[in-house]
Amino acid sequence: MSDKKIAVLVPCYNEEKTVEKVSRDFMAALPEATVYVYDNNSTDRTYEIATSIGERVVVRKEYRQGKGNVVRSMFRDIDADCYIMIDGDDTYPAEHAREMCDYVLNDGFDMVIGDRLSSTYFSENKRMFHGFGNKLVRWLINKLFKSDIKDIMTGYRAFSYDFVKMMPITSSGFEIETEMTINALDKRFNIKEIPINFRDRPEGSVSKLNTFSDGMKVLRTIAVMFKEYRPMMFFGAIAWLFILVSVGFFIPVFMEYLTTHQVPRFPTLIFSLICAVIGVISFAIGVILDVLVKKNKQDFIIRLNILSSKKDK
Repeated sequence: MSDKKIAVLVPCYNEEKTVEKVSRDFMAALPEATVYVYDNNSTDRTYEIATSIGERVVVRKEYRQGKGNVVRSMFRDIDADCYIMIDGDDTYPAEHAREMCDYVLNDGFDMVIGDRLSSTYFSENKRMFHGFGNKLVRWLINKLFKSDIKDIMTGYRAFSYDFVKMMPITSSGFEIETEMTINALDKRFNIKEIPINFRDRPEGSVSKLNTFSDGMKVLRTIAVMFKEYRPMMFFGAIAWLFILVSVGFFIPVFMEYLTTHQVPRFPTLIFSLICAVIGVISFAIGVILDVLVKKNKQDFIIRLNILSSKKDK
């Protein structure tokens, strides 16, 4: 594996208490790796501490606030055969890094997910709503995308070169993990999950995740990506809803007409017809977008094959 380049990606915002330990732990676990610390406008000594660790740690600044912006820059700037993405808060141990790299470099997986929820997460995490949010997001994505991913929002992952260079990151904040998971499922990348140990933040280290505002951003990301990746299902559901409403309002009017041969409730009839038209239009939109999505997937596969062939050369 010595000829393979490994990059450890550490996005940081105010992690002065943990950034050095995280960097040194991963340098010890992966002696051949380069650690990239991207400081995201920290107001503490994160940047100064990171720059003093050693030559195997490359420190850069990302001025656009948000984890998604940091990861986007990392994916664009850094070339490697395997990428390990890890939070800078020392909640994920480095002991799993070698196994995750092996799955990418030796077994051909595109994304290896460090599954916290099947191990120590619920006993270590002291924030009740974080656990509930993780379960809710996991249930939603597995239902909508017909998958069985155990941990959607974990910050501990390994990636292949192909995944990193073909991942269209649009999120700016903590919803980045959800976006990456959905993209991997939709594009049928090879995904592997391994249970990992999780520990709560050390004393004095404060979480930057806002349970409610960031949780709403994640849910909004799921809704938007469901519409974009599964348009037939999304707009089909809307179409059926309006058709059912239309039928529900039309039947009483029609039954009354059969009895009296009159239509005294014209507003109800007009409303039912409007709902029917909206339903038909929604169904047509779903069909058109579904064709476009399938065409985009075909183009994506072609671009991925071209990227892989260039990399092999």
